[in-house]
Amino acid sequence: MIDLNHIDDLARRLSELVPPGLRQSGEELQASFRGALQAGLSRLDLVSREEFEVQRAVLLRTREKLEALERAVAELETRLAAADGGAPGRSPH
Repeated sequence: MIDLNHIDDLARRLSELVPPGLRQSGEELQASFRGALQAGLSRLDLVSREEFEVQRAVLLRTREKLEALERAVAELETRLAAADGGAPGRSPH
């Protein structure tokens, strides 16, 4: 989820950029910016940092398993080729 403190900070900074003659009350302007920012961000397909880190860890474990399987297959292919006399295309059966 998006950190609301960041949205509040951004809304405050945006309201400070508005020229003094155009400013409504500071809180009202910040609330307007906050609402617009939340509405815009809610339409984006975002994940939280926690969700991202969980998926990153899953991907890392999956990659490690895949690399281990690739090494095992390569070793088995080497053994099979050696047992088969190294002739390509021959089956051990």
